[in-house]
Amino acid sequence: MVPVTKRQQEVLVFVSDFISRRGYAPSLEEIAGALGLSSVSTVHKHLKNLQRKGLLAREWNRSRSLVVAPPPAKAGAVEIPLLGTVAAGQPIEAVPDPDTLSVPADLVGRRRAFALRVKGDSMIDEHICDGDIVVLEARETARSGETVVALIDGEEATLKKFYRQGNRLRLQPANPAIAPIIVSERQLRIQGVVIAVLRSYG
Repeated sequence: MVPVTKRQQEVLVFVSDFISRRGYAPSLEEIAGALGLSSVSTVHKHLKNLQRKGLLAREWNRSRSLVVAPPPAKAGAVEIPLLGTVAAGQPIEAVPDPDTLSVPADLVGRRRAFALRVKGDSMIDEHICDGDIVVLEARETARSGETVVALIDGEEATLKKFYRQGNRLRLQPANPAIAPIIVSERQLRIQGVVIAVLRSYG
C-alpha cells in the first residue's frame, strides 16, 4: 500500500470527483481554491508527489491532462498521526506537522502508533534514509538494540539505536562517521520504537 498523507488524499479525491463530473481535469487554480491551499506551487507539489506514488498521471499533448489511476484498496487501512520531522543525525527538535498517514492495519495492529519524517543520514546502515517515513509504536520503554525516537533534555528529538551501558544510556547511529550520544537516564525520554520504514521511489 502506498502511504498517502491526509492532504494528498484530499487533492486526489477532488481531482477524481472533478473529472467524473466534468470529463476533464481541474486546473491548479481550481484545486487551490477548492481546498483552501495558499498557492498553485503548493498544489503542484502535492500533484508531483501523487504522480511519484502512481496515483495520478499526465497524458501527453493534452491541456488539463491529469488522469487518476485506480484507487488503492482501502480495506485494512488505518490512519495514524504524521507528527513532523525527526533527526537521524545531530539532534533537532521535532517539527510539528498536523497531518495523517494511511498505513496497512496489520502493520500497526492494536498498538498506538504515529509517524515521523526522517532528516539526516545517521541511520543509513539500518536502511533508514533522509526523506523516509518511520512508523513508531508510542511507548516510553525500549529493549537494547531497538531503534527509537528519544527526547534529550526535554527538547531535542533524535532517531537512533538504543543501548544500556552500565548506568548510562547510549544512542547509537548506524553510520560509522557519526559519534554515539551518551546520556544519563534522567536526560532521556523515549517517545516511540520504530516498527516500520516507508519510502517513496521515483
